[in-house]
Amino acid sequence: MKMIQCIIQPYKLDEVVAALLNVATGMTVSDAKGHGHQKGQPMLYRGHEYEVFLVPKAMIEIVVDDDRVGDIVKIVRDVARTGQIGDGRIFILPVDACYHVRSGFMDIG
Repeated sequence: MKMIQCIIQPYKLDEVVAALLNVATGMTVSDAKGHGHQKGQPMLYRGHEYEVFLVPKAMIEIVVDDDRVGDIVKIVRDVARTGQIGDGRIFILPVDACYHVRSGFMDIG
């Protein structure tokens, strides 16, 4: 099993989630803030420019079997891509086990 962490632009979230509904059986979505190579961005507020170092992002986390990873990465990459700096990142992490809180049942990856 693998966990796929997708950090994307917040305005692309609904579009990416809609594209993943037929492929992923479940996902967790959360708001995130961070920066990559761009180290923030200048913002304008009431005529004054200031630097925002932590840019708003959306994070989608999906746990899937190893054979589904390629399909999900392709969907996220294709749908979330704008071609601009800050489009996001996709991380793939190993999952050793998964426990269901209600039943205590353990899925082994």
